[in-house]
Order: sequence, then C-alpha cells, then structure tokens
Amino acid sequence: MSNRYNQSYRNGGYGGLGRPDDEYDPFGEGYGSDRAAPPQRSNSRPPPSSLRSAPPPRSAQRGYDQRGYDQRGYEQRGYESNAERQISQVLDLIKKEWPAMCENDCVPVQLALQLLDSSSVGRAHEYRNFQETHQFLQTSLKNIVHDYHQGFNSSIGTFHKIQGSIQTSQKKVRALKDSLAASKTALCATDPELKKLHATSRMYDDVLQTLNELDDLRSVPDQLEARISEKRFLTAVEVLQNALRKLRKPELDNIGALSELRSYLANQETALMDILVEELHEHLYLKSPYCQERWQNLSKHHSTSDSNFSDSPAVAPFYAILDSIDWEHSAAEDPQKNPEADTFSYVTLVVEALNKLGRLETAVDMLKQRLPVELFAVVNETINDIDQKHPSSLRGGSSGANGLHMYGHRETRLRADVIYDLLWTLYGKFEAIAEGHRVFHESIKALIRREGAGNNSALLGSFKELWNLYQNEIRSLLHNYVTTDADVYQFNSSPRIGVGINGKTDPSREHLFKFAEADAKSVEMATEYDALDGIIRASVPGLTSGTRKDNKKGSMIVPRSEPVTARKSAVPSYGAQNPGTYKSLVEPSVFNMSLLLPPTLVFLQRLKNIVPPGSDLATSTLTSFLDNFLVNVFQPQLDETLGKLSDNVFGEADAFQQDAEWSQVARRPIFKGTTAFFTVVTAFCRMLGTIPHDQALSALIITQMMRYYDRCFSWFKALVTKTQEGAASQALRASAEMSLEPSEIQKTMQQLWKSDTLDIALLEQEAKLLMAKTNERKLDMSDIIQDRDTVQSLCLLYTSMKWLSVKVLGMRHITRNDTDSSRASVPKPEKKRWTLLNDPSKAGSEEGPVYLPMTQETVQQFDSILSSYEELASTALRTLHMEARCRIVRSLQTALSADTAPYLLDQEVNEPDPQILALNAEMVVYDETITRFLREREVAFVRTGLGLLINSYLIGNALLVAPMNARGCGRMQLNILVLQQNLKNIEEGVDLVRAANYFELFDRGPDAIVEKAKVDAETTDGEAKDGEEGAARRNDKFTYDELKALMELCYSEQLADPERGVAAAAKRQMADKLLNLSEYMWQS
Repeated sequence: MSNRYNQSYRNGGYGGLGRPDDEYDPFGEGYGSDRAAPPQRSNSRPPPSSLRSAPPPRSAQRGYDQRGYDQRGYEQRGYESNAERQISQVLDLIKKEWPAMCENDCVPVQLALQLLDSSSVGRAHEYRNFQETHQFLQTSLKNIVHDYHQGFNSSIGTFHKIQGSIQTSQKKVRALKDSLAASKTALCATDPELKKLHATSRMYDDVLQTLNELDDLRSVPDQLEARISEKRFLTAVEVLQNALRKLRKPELDNIGALSELRSYLANQETALMDILVEELHEHLYLKSPYCQERWQNLSKHHSTSDSNFSDSPAVAPFYAILDSIDWEHSAAEDPQKNPEADTFSYVTLVVEALNKLGRLETAVDMLKQRLPVELFAVVNETINDIDQKHPSSLRGGSSGANGLHMYGHRETRLRADVIYDLLWTLYGKFEAIAEGHRVFHESIKALIRREGAGNNSALLGSFKELWNLYQNEIRSLLHNYVTTDADVYQFNSSPRIGVGINGKTDPSREHLFKFAEADAKSVEMATEYDALDGIIRASVPGLTSGTRKDNKKGSMIVPRSEPVTARKSAVPSYGAQNPGTYKSLVEPSVFNMSLLLPPTLVFLQRLKNIVPPGSDLATSTLTSFLDNFLVNVFQPQLDETLGKLSDNVFGEADAFQQDAEWSQVARRPIFKGTTAFFTVVTAFCRMLGTIPHDQALSALIITQMMRYYDRCFSWFKALVTKTQEGAASQALRASAEMSLEPSEIQKTMQQLWKSDTLDIALLEQEAKLLMAKTNERKLDMSDIIQDRDTVQSLCLLYTSMKWLSVKVLGMRHITRNDTDSSRASVPKPEKKRWTLLNDPSKAGSEEGPVYLPMTQETVQQFDSILSSYEELASTALRTLHMEARCRIVRSLQTALSADTAPYLLDQEVNEPDPQILALNAEMVVYDETITRFLREREVAFVRTGLGLLINSYLIGNALLVAPMNARGCGRMQLNILVLQQNLKNIEEGVDLVRAANYFELFDRGPDAIVEKAKVDAETTDGEAKDGEEGAARRNDKFTYDELKALMELCYSEQLADPERGVAAAAKRQMADKLLNLSEYMWQS
C-alpha cells in the first residue's frame, strides 16, 4: 500500500492535483487537526489551477451517472459555474482516492483509526492528503454558498408568504362553516306556502312531460314508416317498442285520443314481423338482386375451379366472411350505407330486429315451414332458365334406340354443357343458400350466447332440415337424369295439391282456387287489387312499391320485396307438367352419371365447410345418400341398360359382318359387333372411373363379356355345323371337329402353332394322323366348308377375338378396395370414400386410359374370360388350318377314285383332272382370303405342310387308283405337275418331287422297282459307313410298304384282266418280285 500511495504523493498529490512546494497550500502547515476551520476571508483564494483545469478522472465520470449528472447534459446546457465545476472535481477526487467514504456502510471511525496508525499497515502517511481533500471540499462548499446565497435569501421570504396565505385560508373556512350552520337552521323551519308551490310545480312538470310524450307519439307513425321504407329495421323496432312502452303508462290510459294509435301500433307490430320474415326469405333464397352476384360468382368459381381459366371470378372464402362478422356484439345499423348491400350483415340485422321484437322463434318456425316450397321454386326456376338458355337442338341426340343411349363425342360434349350448366348454377345457388342459413344459424347462436339463454334446439335446428331437402333435391336430379323408366321423377318433399297431414289425398281439396288461374286483367280483379293496395299501403307502409300506383294495366300488385326484374313466384309453374315434378333437359342415361357426380361431389365437399360445427348434422354422413342411390337405383339401372345395349349389339343383323371402319381401331379387319361391344365396355369403364369402386358394378361388365363370348362361340358353331340334308343337326364339319375335340391331331396342331421353328416331324405326324382318320371315315361334301363367306367369317372371328382380348387385357386393374354391394355376406363399409377420381372437365372426354377395377377374386373371372377369348381365337385358327388340309384330302380322295377318274386308259390324256383344277382354284381363293384377313404368322401356319400332305397322300393311297396302266400313270404325273405349279404360289419352297419320282418308277416297270430297292439298300449300307448324301436323296427313297404298293400297282392292269391265265401269271410274277423286294428291303 505504501508504494501505491507514495507514488501519487511524490508526483505532487493524489491524482496529480497537487502543486509544487512554492505554490499555495490551501490547508497550511499550522493546522494540526482536520476539524479546525480554515481562516475566514472575504475573498477566498481560488483552488489551484490544476484543480480548475484538470479534466475529471474516469472514476468521477462514473460518479456522474450515480448522482444524475451526465457530461452530455452539461454540454447541452452550455454553461457551468466554477463552483459547480469545483464541487464535481472534489467529488470525483473523493470517489477515486477515498472510495470507502462513498459507500453507504462507511464507518468513519475505522478510517480515522487507519489514518492515526503509523505502522506499515496503517495510513498515517496519507493523513496530509486527507486533510488537503477535506480543505478542498470545504472551499468548494463555500464557493457554492457564495454563488447561490441570493436564492437562499429569496426562498426564506417566499416561505413566510406561503405561511401567511395558509393562515388566511383557515380563517375563511371557519367563516364558511358558520354560514352553513346558519343556513341549515333556517331550512329546518316549516313554511306552508313553499309546500303548495312545490306541489303545483310537480303537477306542471307532469303535464309538460305528458304533452311532450303525446307530441313524440304523434310523430311515431311517420318515423316508423320512414324507417321501414329505408329498411332500418333495428331503428324501426326500437321506435315501435318505445311507443308501445309509452302507451302502456298508467297516466295515458284515460286519454281516448290514443286508442286509434294503440290499434295502429299493434297492427304494425305484426306487420313488421311479416316484413322481417319476408326480407329474410328474400336474402336467404336469393330473391334479392343484391344476392345475385354472390351465387353467380360461386357458380362460375365451381365451373372454372378445375380448368385453366385465369380470369375466374374471385370469391371471398366463406370462413373469411364468418371471421369478419363481430359475433360478440349486437349488430348495429350504419345510416351511411345501404343495409342490403352486404347480404350476410343484413341477415344478422334482421335476426337482431326479430329478437328485439320478440318474434324470433315464430320467424324460425315460419322459415322451416316455407323451406320446401322455397327450395322447390329455386330448383324449378333454375331448370327453366337453363331450358331457355340451351335450345333443344343443341343438347345432343341419342344414337341408340328403345331408350338406350350411346353417345358420340359431340353429343357427349353437348350433354355435358347442359348438365354442367344446370348443376353448377343450381349448386352455386344451393351453396349461397346454405351460407345464408349458416349466417342465420350463427346469428341466433351468438344472440343466445350473449343473452345467456342456453342451447335452444328449437332455434338452431333448421340446418339439418335444409340438408334433408338438399339431399332429396340431389337424389331427384340424379334419378331424373340416370333412370330411363320415367322422364319425370315425383319429388317427395315438393308441395302437392290436395294432400292432407296424414299424406293421403283429399279429393275435395284437389281443385282449390289458385291465383295463377285468375284473370289479372279483368276489371273486377283490377278494382280489388287497387283497393287491396291502398289498404296495404295505409296499414303497412313500405310493404308495397310506390312506383306501382300509376300502373295503368291494373296488373297484380307485387309485394315490395319483389324487384322490378320480375322474380319467379313460389307457386311452381310447369306448363304441361304435373305439380311437384321437374323437367328433364337431356335424355336420361346411366352415362350421365359421369357428368352428374363431379359437380355433386364438389358441392358436397364445399358444403362440409358450411355445416355449423357442433350441429346434429355430421359432415361425414353427407354422402351416405349417394351410397343408397348407387346400390338401389344406379346399379339396377346400369345392369338393365348394359344388358339391353349388349342385346342390341348381339342382335344386330351386321354384328358379325366386317366393320367398314376397322382400320381406325385395328390392324386387321374385325367384326362390327366387336367394335360396338368394346365401345360399350369402354364407355361403362370410363363412367365407372368417376364413381367409387364397387365389385358389383365390375361384375356387370364381366358378365356381359362372358355373354359376348358365348354369343361368339355360338356363332362359330353355327358356321361349322353341317347344313346338308341328311346330316345330323349338331354334327360339325371335319375341320371344326378335329379342332375342338381333344385328340392327337388337335395336340399336334397346338404344338405346331406354339413351335417357333419349322418342325418337319410334327408336319409328317399331322399328315399321317389326318390320312389315318380320313381313310377310316371318308370325307364327304358336308365335311368341307364350301362357302367363301364362312371362311372369311372364321378369319374375322380369329382377328376379332385376338383384338378384343388384347384391348380388354389393357383394362385389367387390380384394386385394394373390395367393396361388393351384391354380396350380403361381406360386411359393407359404413361409408364410401366419395372422391373425384377423374378431372371433372374430362368426364365427357374420350381421351386418357380406361381401366376396369377388380379385386383378386374378380380378376380370376376376368382372366378366365380372356383365356376363353384366346381359346376361341385359337380354335378358329386351327379350323382354318385343318380346313385347307381337309379340302386337299377330299379333292385327292375324289381324284384318286377309280369310279370318278379311272387310270386304265386307252389313250393319252393331255389335260389334268377337273378335280385337280378345282382344288387349285379353291386353294388360290382360300389363300387370298386368309392373306387378306390374317397376319403373316397365321398365314404361314395355314400354308406350311400342304406339299408334304399331298406327297404323303398320293404315295400312301396309291392303290386307290388301281388298275392303272402307263397312260394312266402319265395322267397322274400331269396332275402332280399341275398341283406343284399351283402350290408354289401358295407355300414357299414346296415341291412334289417325291410323288413324281414314285410314279416315275411305275413307268420303268417292276424290275426297276426291285433295282431301286437294291440301290437304296446299298446306299443305306454306304451311309451307315460314311453318312454322306443321305439328306439329298430323301425324296428318292421309299419304304417297303410304299414300294410294295407300287409293285402291286404295276401288275394291277394284268390282275384286272378278265382272262384267268393272265391274272394267274401276273400273280406269280408279282410274288417273285415282292420276294426279291423284301430280300433287299429287309436286308437294309
């Protein structure tokens, strides 16, 4: 510590504030105590220049903040005296050098003891500095007193003045107290005259008040009429109730002049309630012109919400409208604004007015009673407007008959325009009406909450009734445009004439008077209307429009609530229609369902946002009625319509004729009925894509697909059934029988079709099996399809079934939704998920993929039908394949018959057999037909193997031509040559060399045959050794049986000789040759 303070002391004092020894010492050397007062001088010496000029240390600056002095404050004042500067500097010095003195818990005795302690831990060496600081503080205080002594003196004088004023006020208060006591004593004294004057004054006051009230009551009718005409109903109710309250005062009971006013106001109370109810109906049911913009914008917003229109009208969200209304405070009128301009605010004002009038519950009951009639009028008016907007010629005509409606793209677009215009307009109105009822509901709810009336279900239950009516209206529209049993649907909730409370018709009430039937132009009616108008204007001002007073035609008086734009009456007017029915704008059809559902689902989705929370109407059940309609109405109608359309397709005379426009849908010609049936399936699948999935609906399509297969199979059997007289009624032609019945031939044909490469072994097996079958049972003319149209129909059947199977396979779609309304054992879900599966703008479009949703169980039936289609196509192709071979067998069978074409000739023949020429012609026509209708693979399947069959048949059945001579063999070789030349134009790479070589051996004689066997045996032995040239000599090799038959054919002419010797010699020679032949053949 000593070092710390010694340094400061050596530098000339604490903080550098000291002066050299020759400078002035403010404390002097003679003072031995810090308590000694400095010598009194009239002119005190200023502090050292170092204290005056030295800037305050940082510790002093921090002290300014504690005392409230800020350096910036001094700069802002721009002036500071020397005394103030000195006191600031000394305070800073104390805080810096003697900080313990600035603390609140400072103990001066402790510091004094430290200053007296001369030890190493004491502060006796700082005692002089302490004295200097003390003297500096005393000097600064003296300077402050010297600078401000005049203010101190003036404050003392001011204090004496204030003290004198207080004493004077005390004296005045004592005098006032005495005056009040004297006044109280004087007032307590009684005076009869004053009492009389007081009573008279009271009487005059009552008379004046009564006169003022009578004057106010006299102006009530004018005020009430003015408020009603201005539609300031809150003010009108207040004026009416104030007037009635005044009239109920006892002092006005004996005034007879007020009796007429009492009657008038009592009538006005009822009339005002009727006016308020009418105004509520005007705005709730969109009769007011101020409501038109709202529902029109909603309608346009609905119709353009799923399109790409950028200029669709901006509609304020309903939740934003609800949030903008102040439900915590009562509605108040704004005289500067038109109250009807804002419909929702106007409804709250009307509700508030009805509540103040005390007729709110009565008004709610009236709304419930008139709700069905009003909604019926809205729907009917909308239908009539759309009917006038769309001419009947531009609504799309039906291309079906007998109530069946299959529409083209243009007709679908026209129907969509009409239906969308109707539904978007109607649902726009329905949504606006629902919004109005929601505001009405919220107004009553807020009113009950403000008044603490609890939950009054009688006032808050109107929204469920509205939804029930909406449900009936939507159901009637769906029924009207989907079902074809009747064009007009009787609406259950619509008003019907002559129906009593129990729902039964009273004949005596059916023919009631209706204003619509009255002649409004008659003189009597005009007179009565004028009188009625005068009475209404006199009793209920503002109810009728004053602009109708000068109506010269004397037409029916329209209430004030009806605008000049001629609104529709609530009484339905249908022309030739029965009451309670709606007019259909387009023909009903199940295909309309895809157009009806998207707008309906959009409306129901938006309605969920309008349903009041906490109401007894659950938003999750809004679509439950659609489930009921789908199962009980739509599904039976769909089944009936689908069945009738399929029957029409099946029953058309040209259903199994070639479609003239096949090139637009397929690569090869197909049946007209197939394209028509697929159009039906596509239309129904496209329509089913817009509704929730139900396996019962998919099963309807699958059932019709199975029916079409049965119809095509029946047609196939009709084509291939024998028609020749004497044939069995159910007997099939040979080619169809071999294609349908399981056998080795059918199995071989299936293997040939499935084989990717040419299999000679299968072709030889097929020819062998066919020859065995035809040799066992000869083919006749009824076994052959002789009609070219039948062959063409078989080709079309194949291409149609293949095309249909491929197209239907593209619709295969497995879904996880296993809902099936047709199965009672399957628990049905509580609700379906009604969502828009497709874009509503594309509901009438022909573009986009089409799917048939199915479950794992249903898809098995679907795949089975596809397999049936494929199998029927394969059967038709196998029939065509075998038919060509049966024709060849039948023709060769006739050509080889000795009865038809004998080969034992006396002269040479230069012309082939007529049967061969006919076979060539038939094969050319047959090939042209299949080439026209079938693809290359199918054509190759029919063509390949024809030459092999002819070779095999001519060689295997050579004995059929016996007896044959050399000229007959020449005829056979000519036939083979003609067949070969024609067959080369049909089958690629074909030749009949083997058959030609076979009969060439006949010309060379029996010895050549034996030599041929010997050579073949030697060649076979050589091939066994080296195996070369075996394949090249295949056509020149024959089996033992074939050579044996040829040997017998060589001796057939001698064996047929009538002389026994010649025949016997021929038998011996033939036996020798056969023995030699067998030796060579069996050795090989």
